[in-house]
Amino acid sequence: MSKPSKPASPDPKQNQILAALPKAEYDRLLPDLELVSMPLGWTMSELGDHVKYLHFPISGIIALIYALEDGSSSETALVGNEGLVGISIYMGGESLPSSTDVQSAGQAYRLSRKIMKQEFELGGQLQHLALLYTQALICQTSQTAVCNQHHSVEQQFSRWLLMSFDRLHSNRMTITQEQISHLLGVRRESVTQTAGKLQKEGLIAKARGSITVLDRAGLEERTCECYAAVKLECERLLPPPKAANQGIEQQ
Repeated sequence: MSKPSKPASPDPKQNQILAALPKAEYDRLLPDLELVSMPLGWTMSELGDHVKYLHFPISGIIALIYALEDGSSSETALVGNEGLVGISIYMGGESLPSSTDVQSAGQAYRLSRKIMKQEFELGGQLQHLALLYTQALICQTSQTAVCNQHHSVEQQFSRWLLMSFDRLHSNRMTITQEQISHLLGVRRESVTQTAGKLQKEGLIAKARGSITVLDRAGLEERTCECYAAVKLECERLLPPPKAANQGIEQQ
């Protein structure tokens, strides 16, 4: 019986944007990239915060969440190792109208506001890739808004699961149904009912505090066109994963 593979050592090139940089540009950035842990539930920034760092995740998931005055909230986008967090640094807005929370624990390399602005002024590949990623992020937030308005909870839940597991590179996620209802902006009872239905059909297995995908193809049949639309746009705009990214442990 073969031994399970060990997790790859942290490497900035496990982030797709950093992995796509030309060698000279990557080597220039490397001394300024600082590895940080992203514990589950960590609020990286809150609505209106002056963002000091750009984060390039190499594992885990970060959720962009918009909260209303009455306490209700909804996730507007997910970020994994395909992207970055902190677009206000180079877009000129200084802050974002949403909070940034860690949905699944992981690690990221962070770059200071000062260094990112210097790199952006050089007009190199990092600037180009950051702007492409921002366009992909706009597509995701727009499609999420449409999905939340026009599609069923089952379709929204299936889309969210697929997008989350795409970024986890795993088939199991640690999360509660209460957290899912918070992220989707729907009642917990609706999440419980939907998750129970998908489990009964053999698509997922849910346990206390976790969800495992058992039949991905079946789950894709349950979701709406929003999942494919976002996925295709990201693939069109962003560089494909390189070998370094594939070192993340498959669970």
